[in-house]
Amino acid sequence: MAKQIFVLSSRRLLLLNHRGGGPGHLGEQLAGSAQQQQQLRVVSSWNKLCQQLGVGSAGRRFKSAAPPLGVETLDPCQLEDLPIEVINRKKDKLDLTFEDHSAAFKSKTTWEVLRALMVFQVCGIHVVVDNNEKLMKFGQTVLGKKLFGLLMKQTFYGQFVAGEDTVRIAPVIDRMRSFGVKSILDYSVEEDITQEEAEEREMDSCVSHASIEEEEANIAGMSAKGDKEFAVISKGDEEIQRYQPHKEFGDRRVGVTGARTFFYQGEATCERNTDIFLKCIETVATTTHTTGFAAIKLTALGRPQLLLQLSEVIARARQYHQEVTGVKGPVIEGNTDPGTFEQGLKEAGVEVEKPAVQNWLDNMTYDKQGLINMFDWGGLLDINVLLQDAFKVPNLQTGRMEPLISALTDEEEEQFKNMLRRMHTVFQRAKELDIRVMVDAEQTYFQPAISRLTLEMMKKYNTEKAIVFNTYQCYLKEAHRNLVDDLEQANRQDFFFGAKLVRGAYMEQERSRAESLMYADPINENFEATSLMYHKCLNECMYRIKEMMRQGETKEKRVGIMVASHNEDTIRFAIKMMDELNIKPEDKVICFGQLLGMCDQLSFPLGQAGYSVYKYVPYGPVNEVLPYLSRRAHENKGILVKLNKEKKLLRRELKDRLLSGRIMHKPKGEYIPI
Repeated sequence: MAKQIFVLSSRRLLLLNHRGGGPGHLGEQLAGSAQQQQQLRVVSSWNKLCQQLGVGSAGRRFKSAAPPLGVETLDPCQLEDLPIEVINRKKDKLDLTFEDHSAAFKSKTTWEVLRALMVFQVCGIHVVVDNNEKLMKFGQTVLGKKLFGLLMKQTFYGQFVAGEDTVRIAPVIDRMRSFGVKSILDYSVEEDITQEEAEEREMDSCVSHASIEEEEANIAGMSAKGDKEFAVISKGDEEIQRYQPHKEFGDRRVGVTGARTFFYQGEATCERNTDIFLKCIETVATTTHTTGFAAIKLTALGRPQLLLQLSEVIARARQYHQEVTGVKGPVIEGNTDPGTFEQGLKEAGVEVEKPAVQNWLDNMTYDKQGLINMFDWGGLLDINVLLQDAFKVPNLQTGRMEPLISALTDEEEEQFKNMLRRMHTVFQRAKELDIRVMVDAEQTYFQPAISRLTLEMMKKYNTEKAIVFNTYQCYLKEAHRNLVDDLEQANRQDFFFGAKLVRGAYMEQERSRAESLMYADPINENFEATSLMYHKCLNECMYRIKEMMRQGETKEKRVGIMVASHNEDTIRFAIKMMDELNIKPEDKVICFGQLLGMCDQLSFPLGQAGYSVYKYVPYGPVNEVLPYLSRRAHENKGILVKLNKEKKLLRRELKDRLLSGRIMHKPKGEYIPI
């Protein structure tokens, strides 16, 4: 017995010394070769101590109010990587029916439970939700902004927004953390503009001045009229049409309830957005003990026209690759040997011996399996490279090197450099502070460029752990294919991969646009097909995670996934897969995410059962987050079945508190999030 007590005490000292902290210090994850060597020395010292004393390396676990995760069930390497407080943290049993109202709401005061019930009741009144923007403006006019703000803080704002600034949100973050739930911070201020203003801004920012100045766009040496000769797939014109701006879809807010929209107002606004993102990252570092995320959108960091043109380049590159090789689909899937590609150019009549052509061939991205990209996208991150120069290909008729991208003015080239610089600034700061950043998904006509730039930022900044996360919308027919291609690139180019899986936020708008512009509907047929796609993507990630674990330490945490879902079946599916593949919460490769103020019956029971869980935490001044609150009202109206369950659980919790005399319940959490 004495030996076991000594072992536990010694092990605790080893862990704390290893992390450079004292009692209660949670420490940080190791990174870098020097720290890894220190990690190995701690393990070695610990094992020798156990051998000398003749006891198991697990020692004896501490008692707690609820059965903790048994130390003996974890791999010694997992134990070494965790503070003693986390190993012996309080954990509750998870009810997978998600009917446990006590687990869902014990983090709330009785007033907060009552407020949630009232807010959700209002969200079920269609006439109120449908006219909520008018009602809020009327309230501001009648009550004045100050009194209206006080009213909102006690109702909708208090339910869905954490506070006005980084100081006021700290108590909300701390309380959630004490109940096992971490935070994703997002400054949710949005400008309230009319549809006409939105359409005007969008068209101004999505149409290149170069295309206005020139009579014809010049694509790889061919005019727009002759583009059919260049487009080599049967529906090439329709595919390219997707990446052109159209005024009738200029207001990107229409039909969207689950995502914020940024409209370009000039480079100064983008600089302000960058400062906001940086402050958000710094707030995550100081308020969440580096366990949190920050969320950003690339349309906030630059001119959206540039994302359209880059997405168009990606589509044209596929066409060009198919023309040369005969292989359809993304370039990476073709595994084309560079020699085969060069032979295809020769057969097309291109003089590959020319220095300019040879230089382009030499700079294509490939490995021993074949081509990854036709262009050096990594080189594009060098802000001194011009887009017009980066995307040149040999014209298949003349052999001359000509741009695949539509024309840009010098000012637009400079704006792209600014966008890249802002991205570097955000991700560099995140890496310095050890904070993860999720790049939100956007419309399909922006998304190819967003994903490509995000992946290149992963390659640069995810060298020791996943700092940059991309988002995959599983309502898209191409979701699994895109995910697999990106996982493949991460594996082949040896960088850490981070992904957030969501169902998607732009379905109504995407379908309408596809029908109007006569390109293929990118959205899955129905909800069931989207759920199958989500689970297929989750399966893909989890099996890869398990395979990497089998390969040992150098690979075991190369993929990190956030299951961002309010769907109970999807959460159950993820937990079932984790159990089947023996992926534990302590492995820190799978986490869950929901919105603040919604689906607490999922988030808090998961966190209290020991899983890694996050709440998306919006913050900002009351009168400046009204568009966000409007979307939350619409979103809750659209999920009445889930809303009914949450209201039922809230009523049960209120009844229990009344009957047990716990009306003055003061939440006090004793949980430590993983």
